[in-house]
Amino acid sequence: MPRRSDFHAFLDEDIGSGDITSELVVPRGARARASIIAREECVLAGLEEAGVVFEELGLEFTPLAADGSKVGKGTVVAAVEGQARSILKGERVALNILQRMSGIATLTRRMLDKARTANPRVVLAATRKTTPGFRAFEKRAVLLGGGAPHRFALDEMVLVKDNHIAIAGSVESAMERLRAGRGAHFTRKVEVEATTAKEALTAAAMGADIVLLDNFSLPRLKAAHAELRRGFPHVLIEVSGGIGLGNIRSFARFADIVSSGALTHSAPAVDFSLDILPKKGSGTAHSKGMEGRGGGRR
Repeated sequence: MPRRSDFHAFLDEDIGSGDITSELVVPRGARARASIIAREECVLAGLEEAGVVFEELGLEFTPLAADGSKVGKGTVVAAVEGQARSILKGERVALNILQRMSGIATLTRRMLDKARTANPRVVLAATRKTTPGFRAFEKRAVLLGGGAPHRFALDEMVLVKDNHIAIAGSVESAMERLRAGRGAHFTRKVEVEATTAKEALTAAAMGADIVLLDNFSLPRLKAAHAELRRGFPHVLIEVSGGIGLGNIRSFARFADIVSSGALTHSAPAVDFSLDILPKKGSGTAHSKGMEGRGGGRR
């Protein structure tokens, strides 16, 4: 779960010095009930985080669905009750978190399902191509969609990328320096990015645990995969580079791991609304939530 301070920062950003509209229109002390509704089918993610937003504002939050579950269009996923002004203060932040995280979880589930029709054991991993300050939320959304977060930060594993190799001069030089200086980091897995089959085989021969085949065409990937499997069956093969819904099935056939930045940088948001419910004994709502995608309180 992300830090509480993250939620405070999000609320401070949205509220500013105060919600002047609600202070003018909504009576002090007025109470309200609201429903949060999924406006399209999705894999739900961020409901727990939305609950934190409302609870930080002193509201009662009741989840009616579970993060990680698939929900249909029109599903009421949560109820909120308490001070009306506080509900309105938390509405936009909570919905923004829900729409972003659910979009990532939904795309992850769709891509994973498609990949596993070709390779039932393949792992679908995220990358560090995330929104600054929102990484913990986005990585958790990938997990809720069935994917793997990969490394969260640079200190979690040794991943020798193309720029490391360019600076070192070659895969051999990079691996030699790694061997000499690994020291206290000996427990970390070592992954090496390769742009050719020769680089991949060299990395495997020099002790890489995972070889990342980046931006390989399918014919090149198939050939490199066969060579690595023959010579180094214990080495995990990760593939990346331009992989999305349209081609993941083809690439998954030749990989243990498929990593895709699209999971976090290109997932479309899912539409949610918060609708204020009628007052008890009243037949009409005293406020409406979002009307369709992009609508609602701005």
